Amino acid sequence: MADDGGTQSFDPRSWVKPAAPPPITPPPSPPPLPPGRRTPMLALGGAAALIAVGGGAAWLSRGKPVVEAAAPAVVAAAKSGPAQPGTMRRTLVLSGPQDLKPALIASGIPAASADAAVAATAGALKPGEIRAVITLTPGADGPTLTKLEASNPDSSGIVVSADGQGGFTASRIAANLTSRVIVKRGTMDADSFYSSAVAAGITDSLIPDFAQALAFDFDFQREVHKGDVFEAAFEQETDPNGNPVGPPKLLYAALTTADKSAAVYRFAPSGEAAGWFDASGRSIVRALLRTPVEAARVSSSFGFRIHPILGFAKLHKGTDFAAPTGTPIFASGDGQVEFAGPKGPNGNFVKLRHDNGWETLYLHMNRFGDGIATGVRVAQGQRIGEVGTTGRSTGPHLHYELHIDGQPVDPMSVKTESGKTLAGSALQAFTKERDRIDVSRTREAS
Repeated sequence: MADDGGTQSFDPRSWVKPAAPPPITPPPSPPPLPPGRRTPMLALGGAAALIAVGGGAAWLSRGKPVVEAAAPAVVAAAKSGPAQPGTMRRTLVLSGPQDLKPALIASGIPAASADAAVAATAGALKPGEIRAVITLTPGADGPTLTKLEASNPDSSGIVVSADGQGGFTASRIAANLTSRVIVKRGTMDADSFYSSAVAAGITDSLIPDFAQALAFDFDFQREVHKGDVFEAAFEQETDPNGNPVGPPKLLYAALTTADKSAAVYRFAPSGEAAGWFDASGRSIVRALLRTPVEAARVSSSFGFRIHPILGFAKLHKGTDFAAPTGTPIFASGDGQVEFAGPKGPNGNFVKLRHDNGWETLYLHMNRFGDGIATGVRVAQGQRIGEVGTTGRSTGPHLHYELHIDGQPVDPMSVKTESGKTLAGSALQAFTKERDRIDVSRTREAS
């Protein structure tokens, strides 16, 4: 391995100077011959002498003895920057914090010292690739770890330094991240909103957030069609090299159809969770979601129909949403679970009573959500189960009902009250955030 700012090798075992080769003893001269006498072996003897001299020269030209290479680092090792006189620096690229100790030991550091150094990094290193720079001081008994600089993919990390008494001190390093607002626009295709959004460059993990942000204004199964225009703005953090760090965060969602349009902004009032607000600062939250299940189509609406199993006309008290088994079902509003369990033709069934006295029913579930049981309090949008085909059912779907004053009503026709409107300092903070997002949107459009 090449020297690093000096004549030292990266291999700690090569720091011990090899013994000098033994001196070469020339062969004894043959006794003199009598005068006038020649020997037929003279030419052979001359050739042998030349061979001996050539062999000695070759032996001398071998250079230093070859020393066995040290064990490689767990993933990779490379030299790193100039070192102080008498020290060596190495860079180790590791697959995770668990590989730090083996890499230190492979670099020649005693196990006890490696243990102490790794212990000093406790809580600072995150799962994922770790970049570690170690500084070593050579010694008669092997190298000593002087400093360990370890960093996470987000540029945060820790510096561990020898304290001169056999231990280590540690100093945390904060992440050096920058944020960028990215804007994507597109039009609906004939397939689905998901395929349309991906084609427009919207990160797939943001698509459910986008749909939920506009769930109070649009029924994505019935009201969104080919050619409708949508826009999303999301924020992405990057490290000093411009690489994305962590998941993106949706800031803005807008959709325009032939009938209406809506645009919402993410904002977190002081001391509260983030929510969605229109441009005037009014929360988009309503008492109930328009649809309590994702990516479903309406297979049967509210009203009288011929029952597909019983074969006679019967009032269909709710709306059926056809979707694959396992599709998440969400609570359409805040409330309390009045019943959760199997119930005859209803199959696996959940009934919620909401704060305004309304009730919603969810039938034919495949299974219940974690923790869903009678008496439990749930929040709007909380997962309460998944689509199935239990009970009297012809295929996987959610039968969804809304009862007001004990009577079933068409859940798709009910208009629910608007959410709260920001005021005072909260409205001022929202306006500032809204303007920041709009400036980014304008810049991207230019």
